[in-house]
Amino acid sequence: MVLKNLNYPLDFKFKISTLASDFNITDRNGNYVAYVRQKMFKLKEDVIVFNDESKSKELFRIKANQWIDFNASYSLNDLTDNKNYGRLARKGMRSLWKASYDILDSNDQPKFKVQEDSAWVRFWDSFVGEIPLIGMFTGYFLNPSYTVTGVDGKAYFKMKKMPSFFGRRFQLDRMIDIDDEDESLVILSLLMMVLLERARG
Repeated sequence: MVLKNLNYPLDFKFKISTLASDFNITDRNGNYVAYVRQKMFKLKEDVIVFNDESKSKELFRIKANQWIDFNASYSLNDLTDNKNYGRLARKGMRSLWKASYDILDSNDQPKFKVQEDSAWVRFWDSFVGEIPLIGMFTGYFLNPSYTVTGVDGKAYFKMKKMPSFFGRRFQLDRMIDIDDEDESLVILSLLMMVLLERARG
């Protein structure tokens, strides 16, 4: 199954009523694209993507390839068609200062890169976030953004953390048209990246 005919921008909105890192993905008209649930108490990351909040149909599964996520990669699997789209790979040391990920296709060939736009936003978010009371409001004025570029050097997507309490909302916009299968690969990669980056603060 591929995600197609999507009306951008897409909203990634975390639920604050559950202990798990669950979030909705909706389009510009408020229609469901997917409902994402991260399984709790797992040594390896395990994420299920459902059709909507009813969780009546599992669409995709994302699983980490190792326990320690410093250089982990995440396999992106389509449960409907029983196929592997590829994987998201974190860029180790480079991600300490500024988030950096590779998106690889099913043949393990580099297809896209995800790069945080400003290392300073991350730095100040982490620094100010430790200050009592003031740190609670960093989600309103320190919001990172990420750009997805292809191997051709073109920028295809922009992901932004939106002003919100507890950093619970992200927005994804498509900058230029892209093949449906590649679009699904990127969206699956970004929803996993959002879980990882949000956990890091």
